[in-house]
Amino acid sequence: QVQLVESGGGLVQPGGSLRLSCVASGIASSISTMAWYRQAPGKQRELVALIGAGGITNYTDSVKGRFTISRDNAKNTMFLQMNSLKPEDTAVYVCYLERPSGFRRLMNKYWGQGTQVTVSS
Repeated sequence: QVQLVESGGGLVQPGGSLRLSCVASGIASSISTMAWYRQAPGKQRELVALIGAGGITNYTDSVKGRFTISRDNAKNTMFLQMNSLKPEDTAVYVCYLERPSGFRRLMNKYWGQGTQVTVSS
């Protein structure tokens, strides 16, 4: 079965950095769209960054210039480099992958369990 496993979360002071990883198994991630979402208590789930199979990336405005999404196809892994972290970045960060199901226009969607990122003094 398809599995997404995140790692790299933790506690960091404002202005610090973290590097998140997401390892995909049971799927060819190189031909899939992958993304990082985050959800903080009391807030809606937010798309943070996305990377397509061709390497095209998109970011939400609040993280542009601070976060970088990338992927290593040989290792079936996606990364999120987070610099200049702010308290408002505190959230559970979740790995996401989607691919066409092969049936009409339906997409198969997969989620990881998430990794906690806490930015605090």
